[in-house]
Amino acid sequence: MTTLFDRHRELLTSALEAVHSRRFWSPYPEVPSGRFYGETARADGEAGFAALRDSSFDLPGHPESKRLGGEMSPFDFALGISYPAADTAAVVEAAQSAAPILAAASPELRVGVALEALSRLNQLSFTMAHAVSHTTGQAFPMAFQAGGPHAQDRGLEAVALTWAELTRFAPSARWEKPQGKAEPISLEKHWSTVPAGIALVIGCNTFPTWNSYSGLFASLVSGNPVIVKPHPAAILPLALTVRVLREVLVEAGLLANAVLLAVDEAGAEITKDLAAHPAVRLIDYTGSADFGAWLRANALQARVFTEETGVNTVVVAGTDNFAGLCANLAFSLSLYSGQMCTAPQNIYIPVAGIPTDQGHKSFDEVTLGIAGAIDDLLADPARAGGILGAIANPATLSRVKEARALGRVVRDSSPLGDGRTATPLLIVVDPQSPAAQGEYFGPIALLVPVDDADRGIALASGVAARAGAITAAVYDIDEARIGRAITAFAGAGTNLSVNLTGNIFVNQSAAFSDFHVTGANPAGNASLTDPAFVAGRFHRVMWRRPVAA
Repeated sequence: MTTLFDRHRELLTSALEAVHSRRFWSPYPEVPSGRFYGETARADGEAGFAALRDSSFDLPGHPESKRLGGEMSPFDFALGISYPAADTAAVVEAAQSAAPILAAASPELRVGVALEALSRLNQLSFTMAHAVSHTTGQAFPMAFQAGGPHAQDRGLEAVALTWAELTRFAPSARWEKPQGKAEPISLEKHWSTVPAGIALVIGCNTFPTWNSYSGLFASLVSGNPVIVKPHPAAILPLALTVRVLREVLVEAGLLANAVLLAVDEAGAEITKDLAAHPAVRLIDYTGSADFGAWLRANALQARVFTEETGVNTVVVAGTDNFAGLCANLAFSLSLYSGQMCTAPQNIYIPVAGIPTDQGHKSFDEVTLGIAGAIDDLLADPARAGGILGAIANPATLSRVKEARALGRVVRDSSPLGDGRTATPLLIVVDPQSPAAQGEYFGPIALLVPVDDADRGIALASGVAARAGAITAAVYDIDEARIGRAITAFAGAGTNLSVNLTGNIFVNQSAAFSDFHVTGANPAGNASLTDPAFVAGRFHRVMWRRPVAA
């Protein structure tokens, strides 16, 4: 009989090779095409999403004392879906009941379950894309990629790395210590891995699957039951994920309650109760630094892995492709209306201007070049909608309105089409102002004049170290100064991109190659996905005895 592990063994081997080589690889096609997913996949996805709307979402055997769900699409309609919900005690008790059987399962069985679930989620990518788009505001192409194949890549990456850590050492050994002329001491030793305990994954509103799959699959493969707590505004993508996992668990002879959904509603959140529960020993969280600080102060029984807010920076010191620079930054600032943890915010430009292939450009010419590139990019409404998407949270629109008072507006933000939409706002601010020191999440970019490029590097890396940053970028034609920037941003624990002018953008983070977040500054204490991200999710224990004579 072919096991799930055997069915996906080749996939696991290829994933491990990619993790170690860091070269490009992905088994899940990112193009929403019938050529990869079947000729009826697009229509099936639309029908699947339509069937989910205005319905009761079913999770057989899941704890349920009531139904909750009030998701509103940023494109102006209610999803109308209700989900099974229960209090903290019931959800934790269900996870505890599944824990012994999951822990006793072999790593091969748990890995097989995870890989089979990822395969089924991949086939669900079109339905998932609609679910992500209408809970986050991402345009469909981005929702398909980020919510489907790219999230699945991150999940597979975590499975492969967890498997590598679980099997890194020999499970048993005969240990002999010489005793001179006496008989050597001989022991047989055996090691097993013990899961840390219940895991809690706290989903975010903007990237519910991409930011959740790494922790979810690493914890499950390590043998920990997982409680998935979605953001109240973005339940459906993670509910679909939980349903697939529960179905595969049951088919594999395990208990469905090894993966659970913890649904709540705005104003009556159960996140804090779950996070502080003594049985919860692992927490994966993406969101604001304020709640990250609460977790560190109050969830003392748990190991907490976070990705938090930060200030991503760009230093513009010079370029041999001014048009490419402006176009690249325009796309990075516009993509998903700046609602990405990797989107640039502070752009440092020497007040005297920069050298370019078009001659010297003044500070104002650089800022107007970026603004003009945004206008050109978004000139066609259909294209603009596919890039900007919609605003996930109404508070972001309020933030854009308030940000106009921070400085001199170079390019104003405006709505685009239906739903909650906003184009990028560009503002010139003083480098020493409070505005330049913190995050303004959304389509807001701060243009910061500096005395010279080295001062820009110092200020950009400094704010990254203090406030946190996931990405940084530099544009320059001076190799020595580029070297100084590399050193400065490495010291700030921030990944750096240099002279991006083509179709790769600072926002993008590739599984199997890029370590997303470094864990070395306040933007997060963990990296997706390195050995430290998975190794703490289980412990090794030993038993030994003398070898019989």
